[in-house]
Amino acid sequence: MGALLALSRGIDRITTLIGRSVSWLILLAVLISATNAIIRKVFSISSNAWLEAQWYLFGAAFMLASAWTLLDNEHIRIDVIYGRWSRRAQHWIDVIGTVLFLLPFTTVMLWLTWPALMGSLRTGEVSMNAGGLALWPVRGVMVAGFGLLFAQGISELIKKVAVMRGIIPDPIAHGDTHEAALREAALMVVGLEDEQKAASQAADTPERRP
Repeated sequence: MGALLALSRGIDRITTLIGRSVSWLILLAVLISATNAIIRKVFSISSNAWLEAQWYLFGAAFMLASAWTLLDNEHIRIDVIYGRWSRRAQHWIDVIGTVLFLLPFTTVMLWLTWPALMGSLRTGEVSMNAGGLALWPVRGVMVAGFGLLFAQGISELIKKVAVMRGIIPDPIAHGDTHEAALREAALMVVGLEDEQKAASQAADTPERRP
């Protein structure tokens, strides 16, 4: 299990490095979008290449940061039922979901996107828009994104099994979670409501004069 945990740590480091790096692509996409809008309005000049570059960058950030989002447990989750189960039951749900859904899905997507990437490279595929960009970078990002997501799924599976076997501590149980933050926020709201109620009652109470 030690070798598998070492593999998991290596995957996590790579995922974090890539995720933090590609997050800057959002800023670059925003700058390009703003520049395009200004040039189009002021000079009446438009470029399909720069317009496509915007969604190229956004797509790259979305795909390449998906594994990082999984690592940080930030993907959207329906907690109505999941949040009511014990931590061990939640671990089992995560393991089953990873084995039955995440890993098969990413495997199928890799199987579908790899030939498309090879075909795009072989034929020099470009956008159908006049002056558009080559399409192989987009297809390459899709392959890389699903590959990273598959690898991170393996890492999460290793960690879940290790936690369930008591080899490593549960990071959720020992760290900050959204649930803990929500509970703290709820307590703050209740406290504010109590203070407001007390202030309202004090204001309604007539002042006694000697």
